[in-house]
Amino acid sequence: EQKLFEFKYFRKVYSVLGKSASELIPQKRLFMAAPTSVRFLHEKAYVNGKWTEAASGKTFDVVNPSNGKKIGVVPDMDATDTQNAIQFAQTAFESWKETTAKERSVILRKWSELCMQNKDELAKLLTLENGKPLAEATGEVMYGTSFMEWFAEEARRVYGDIIQSPAKSKKILVFKQPIGVAGMITPWNFPNAMITRKACAAIAAGCTVVLKPAEDTPYSALALCELAEKAGLPPGVLNIVTCSRSNAGEVGKMLCENPMVKKISFTGSTVVGKILLQQSASTVKKVSMELGGNAPFIVFDSADLDQAVNGTMVSKFRCSGQTCVCANRILVQEGIYPKYIQKLAEVMSRDLKIGDGFESGTTQGPLINSNAVEKVDGHVQDAIQKGAKLVLGGQKKGGNFYAPTLLQDVTLDMKCAKEEIFGPIAAIHKFKTEEEVIKIANATTAGLAGYFFSQNISQVWRMAEKLEYGLIGVNEGLFSMTEAPFGGWKESGLGSEGSKYGLNEYLEIKYVCLGGM
Repeated sequence: EQKLFEFKYFRKVYSVLGKSASELIPQKRLFMAAPTSVRFLHEKAYVNGKWTEAASGKTFDVVNPSNGKKIGVVPDMDATDTQNAIQFAQTAFESWKETTAKERSVILRKWSELCMQNKDELAKLLTLENGKPLAEATGEVMYGTSFMEWFAEEARRVYGDIIQSPAKSKKILVFKQPIGVAGMITPWNFPNAMITRKACAAIAAGCTVVLKPAEDTPYSALALCELAEKAGLPPGVLNIVTCSRSNAGEVGKMLCENPMVKKISFTGSTVVGKILLQQSASTVKKVSMELGGNAPFIVFDSADLDQAVNGTMVSKFRCSGQTCVCANRILVQEGIYPKYIQKLAEVMSRDLKIGDGFESGTTQGPLINSNAVEKVDGHVQDAIQKGAKLVLGGQKKGGNFYAPTLLQDVTLDMKCAKEEIFGPIAAIHKFKTEEEVIKIANATTAGLAGYFFSQNISQVWRMAEKLEYGLIGVNEGLFSMTEAPFGGWKESGLGSEGSKYGLNEYLEIKYVCLGGM
């Protein structure tokens, strides 16, 4: 039974990468006790190819969210440290932009090979600082590494253009050139993949990077630097500035307002994104942002019940519900509502296990910190007070753990319907008609991800066009792929990451008119 569980879990985790069943079976060895030592754990920042302390000498602790124990320390850098990193990145840009696409491609591909060779160790480090189950951590490392491989290939596909001129004496040329130093701020929930999706696109385009990782998960970022250096990435091309939450504001402001930084890429909350947009306006920077979501997950009467429940499980409970594309408002049509509730409760009870990410069989790790636990519990208590029925869970489980929770009869005035939950709560609403659910789904300022399940092909086309979201899963709860564009509508973001479109975020278009021809 344990082997069967491991197989099914890995199959779902790795489905995004297209791995076959036979490739997953050997991965069962990853279930193990927490490591006593971890490779690639660096307690210094990485600037201009050197392991660096903060000028002030200050550090801050990084803790394991599963047990609250200190893992180590990293430098608590400030605006001055960040300014120095930007200057090094600008100097490096002058030579890096002159490299050929092939040269950049070779380095990125070598980097990807080194990451794959060390994926187990990188996954252990990720689980140690983030808490997610080791299977998920390994899947993330493989997903993150796929961006290295992808942009190694896309680097050689940056094409300009020749446009037919209306004047015989003039030729119209279009160049695409790297924008310059890119400032990046990444989140804690995907501390490997969110870095590679951004930084590898920039590096492939010929840009240099100054990146601030989340204070909760800096070690995965620093581990990537060690392997990038071994792959031959020159000093100053990738720079990691670590800082505590107390210094995050001034570091972010320096990235946004420094005129040497030409591009900002941020993944995080909408509130912080708006602040960074305001700061970036002072130098009219190019900006891409992936911000908060409030994803509708719609199940129509015509849906395949098993397919809808399985989609709910992977969309809602991956990373313990702490992803920006998690199902937030689960909207179920009244005809299938009772069966869906019953089936989801059965599968949740059977398949979800809380525990340390290194423990065998764990599918639900901790929330990232105590504030996250309090927020999730507040949503549950608010829903119950306003009339929702608690079917499963609803309890704190000690430390940063919270029981996977199922609520039914949720209404639109509850916090879990109006706010991004970011935790393991499946909040189920009932609806009657397609027209009603479209209005409910679109009645939010968020527009990142949406899902719906239906076997009615006409309905599939209507819903795919009418939902106001940048990412749509149709009869699918897990849609993130390297080859596909990732970006939100409305207040959920600007621009796209990944895919053939991701490189354009780090390129400028130049029109050249050749006269006297």
